[in-house]
Amino acid sequence: MLLVIDVGNTNTSLGVFQAENLIAHWRMATVRYRTSDEYGVLARQMFSLAALDYKAVEAVVIASVVPPLNRAMLQMSEDYFGHTAIFIDNTTDTGLPILYEPAADVGADRIVDAVAAVARYGAPCIVVDFGTATTFDAINSAGEYLGGVITPGITISSDALFQRAAKLPRVEIKKPPRVIGSSTVGSIQSGLYYGYAGLVDGILRRMIAELGEETRIVATGGLASLIAEASELVETVDDTLTLEGLRLIYERNRSKT
Repeated sequence: MLLVIDVGNTNTSLGVFQAENLIAHWRMATVRYRTSDEYGVLARQMFSLAALDYKAVEAVVIASVVPPLNRAMLQMSEDYFGHTAIFIDNTTDTGLPILYEPAADVGADRIVDAVAAVARYGAPCIVVDFGTATTFDAINSAGEYLGGVITPGITISSDALFQRAAKLPRVEIKKPPRVIGSSTVGSIQSGLYYGYAGLVDGILRRMIAELGEETRIVATGGLASLIAEASELVETVDDTLTLEGLRLIYERNRSKT
């Protein structure tokens, strides 16, 4: 079995593959002060609840955008699964030419998403990843990573509104029953939901125009399904895109490890 881990600023996702099949996956909060032992115990508990044998793990592959946790994840992999983790970055052989400057600035999650999107949906394509930040990644018809757009995530936007406006309450991010809110809560929810959907479609239209090609649009990340419902341009929501990308990159480099 292959254990893949996507360490994001807000959430950490884990997946277990048996050959090409994703047989289990979980999500936990990313806690920067959590120790390798804490992560290891949590991971083993997840294996146990899924009736999986952690001793059957043959390799661990990680995409991390939280450098302070890399050492803990490395230690967890060695102590609890018996393998030195493979960390993905721009120097990894992914088969995806990166035209971003400098290439080292491209987050591991963005590289992994792009690899999986091209494999699953073809190129050209744009990947919208709804995480702590919302990222838009463009891959041209030649399968080259061009770059993209980074915006504050919808949760960050909601938190900023609550923190900076004394009389406005914190609200659940959800689709409101109507655009014109009849209460303060409804008005805020409408602004967040439809405002963010408008941001997503506005950026996508401009990116598609620059690419100048018929382009597939794929969304992933925690709030992808929610926002995609209001989007006119997002075609596909793929919740396990990043995990699949980690598997694909591991398979490509397997003979080198």
